[in-house]
Amino acid sequence: MLIVQKYGGTSVGTVERIRAVARRCLATQRRGHDVVVIVSAMSGETNRLLGLAKQIAALPDERELDVIASTGEQVTVGLMALAIHAEGGQAVSLLGHQVRILTDSAFARARIQDIDARAITSALQAGKIAVIAGFQGVDKDGNITTLGRGGSDTSAVAVAAALKAEACEIYTDVDGVYTADPNVVRSARKVDRISYEEMLELASLGAKVLQIRSVEFGMKYGVPIHVRSSFNDNEGTWVVPEEKDMESVVVAGVTATRDEAKVTLPGIPDKPGIQAQVFKPLAAAGIVVDVIVQAHIQNGRTNLTFTIPSADVPRAREVLSKSCSDILPADQIKTEENLSKVSVVGVGMRSHAGVALKMFEIFAQEGIHIHLISTSEIKISCVIDAKYAELAVRSLHDGFELGKA
Repeated sequence: MLIVQKYGGTSVGTVERIRAVARRCLATQRRGHDVVVIVSAMSGETNRLLGLAKQIAALPDERELDVIASTGEQVTVGLMALAIHAEGGQAVSLLGHQVRILTDSAFARARIQDIDARAITSALQAGKIAVIAGFQGVDKDGNITTLGRGGSDTSAVAVAAALKAEACEIYTDVDGVYTADPNVVRSARKVDRISYEEMLELASLGAKVLQIRSVEFGMKYGVPIHVRSSFNDNEGTWVVPEEKDMESVVVAGVTATRDEAKVTLPGIPDKPGIQAQVFKPLAAAGIVVDVIVQAHIQNGRTNLTFTIPSADVPRAREVLSKSCSDILPADQIKTEENLSKVSVVGVGMRSHAGVALKMFEIFAQEGIHIHLISTSEIKISCVIDAKYAELAVRSLHDGFELGKA
């Protein structure tokens, strides 16, 4: 079998941990598998490098930021290859441009377009472990690019897809995907298997176990992803295509996002094109809009409300005051911060009624006010006051009995 293993910053955070990972990689190879290893920068290193850049320039050029940030992974792959050599194995380190992980030119948030796997295949044929720098690639002009926070997960699953690997093992500091954050809910239970769709929703809704684009790659190319701990040998959580018995589990997990904000444009004209006038400049400014609710009032007027990250509120107000000055005075734009979005996710919602009702009843029992509601086929999200987020997660986890196997 061909196994791709990815180790995050915590797993390679010290020289001793790098040696431990090297021993784990060699143990996998000695069981008869070909092994490809993707590593992140050592814990805290990327933040240190970006901090240096910001000491030089308040708004650093993103191309140069990628040049700087990518060096963290370059150090780790070299150390990992040396550690494997020291343990009696053979390894070769490969950077993004050496593998030829081709991306677009969106510096700091590049997307993978193609992977030339020949350098990896050559290493494996020579009996070596291929140690690849995660998080980085190269554009068509030869510029170094990076994939954004958590990008090493995406690198790993993309490489696994390119090599048609039997599995992609994501080693981290937790031992799998849980029904809720164990730091918030003591009875949170590790899930043995979860569908790509459920994992994609959980990742987009605040679960930090996997990066969203890595799940998208896995889903698109059918790569089984095994999330497990680098500090023990326990079986973790498998992220796989949806299976029939998954439908019997109505809710697979509960999660919450922090630092949400609500923006309301009251009494704007209810006419075609008004939504485009509002959201086009926000998109151009890179502001991600989430939950959107429009409510007709009277006399051809409507209230338009949507959520954005709290950090984007000042910029959103500035953008909207300019782009919407003909439909609404700037001082009438209403914003509310200190909100959280709490969600329940499960493919079983497709075939079970009453999930939304139960969620609303639980919130009512706890006296939690719901600001906004958003749904999809396998998800229900409620925007609430941030101070109730942990209470909401615990109550939903208990209410849907997620602590039971």
